Amino acid sequence: MRKLAGMAALCVAAASVHAEDGKLTLGGGIHYSEGNYGTSQETRITTLAFNARYDLDPWTFRLTLPYLSVSGGDTVIPGIGSVGRSRGSSSASGMGDIVASATYNAHYDRESQLGIDLTGKVKLGTADRQSGLGTGENDFSFGAEVYKTIDRMTVFAGIGYTIFGDPPGFPLDNGFYYSVGSTWKLPPRDSIGFSLDGRQAIVPGGDPQRELLGFWSRALESAWKLQAYFLIGLADASPDWGAGLSVARPF
Repeated sequence: MRKLAGMAALCVAAASVHAEDGKLTLGGGIHYSEGNYGTSQETRITTLAFNARYDLDPWTFRLTLPYLSVSGGDTVIPGIGSVGRSRGSSSASGMGDIVASATYNAHYDRESQLGIDLTGKVKLGTADRQSGLGTGENDFSFGAEVYKTIDRMTVFAGIGYTIFGDPPGFPLDNGFYYSVGSTWKLPPRDSIGFSLDGRQAIVPGGDPQRELLGFWSRALESAWKLQAYFLIGLADASPDWGAGLSVARPF
């Protein structure tokens, strides 16, 4: 599976393009998914994530610190999917991979409300490879997103490329990923939207990933924001379904 917290953040970011400059936003959430990922066994992944965001126009910096609990097939790795034929069941919990990113607002025209963002991301191999919580390697991603607001609706499309590390025991191919979708603002405090996300097959002989995600966001009192999403897998390498709930607040 892909990082669910990251997908939800992408959708919500498209609904609210401009955050207040110089603001730190802190939040956390719980994310759950399950599926067989093209294997004979069902795997369940629960993630508790702490998120930090800092806006300094034209830059946005993000940091995610996850804690994982995984049970099911012994060849399914969070963020990767299945890397081989399952030989049995396993379960493990622990620190996940730390993810840091920097997004540069390369263009935004207030009159046409058309924008372009460029993002660089690094996934640090901090999860325990022996427990199956990660690959133990660092991965690097680069991407671009175009978005346009029309009245209360924002449409967006993005494409990127990930360079994977070289974990011992199984090879990973570098690959492209994409996301397309739309969001709608529902006055006075709500937003809803959807995105279709996919990634090329990264395991030799494996399948690509493809997921449909719907989300809802509400601005609460005292600047808190509540977000929820539901995900449906559309390919064998994706989870069958997933869901998540998170809160965040600027300081």
